Amino acid sequence: MARNIGLDVPIPETECEDINCPFHGTLPVRGQVITGKVVSDRMNGTVVVEREFIHYVKKYKRYEKRRSRYHAHSTPCINVRIGDVVRIAECRPLSKTKNFVVVGVMVE
Repeated sequence: MARNIGLDVPIPETECEDINCPFHGTLPVRGQVITGKVVSDRMNGTVVVEREFIHYVKKYKRYEKRRSRYHAHSTPCINVRIGDVVRIAECRPLSKTKNFVVVGVMVE
């Protein structure tokens, strides 16, 4: 049985046994919710999500493109591949660099 995590995302149809799953485990989500593109899924249970944004440079009166990369935990019940646009939510630290978990796939 899946639990409500408090975000407006669809609940996965398949169930998993992952303790760090926000839907079927005990991991609480809080804080930031970020949408980005998956650029790597080579790590076991982890994906790298990249978010691009525009930053204004006052000195040159121009805009520049910047990007942030986040390591996020990927649960087995949410099938994530490279190129997917996903929504990630902040959680407690899962490792040295992982503070986010994938909560939904927006566009495949």
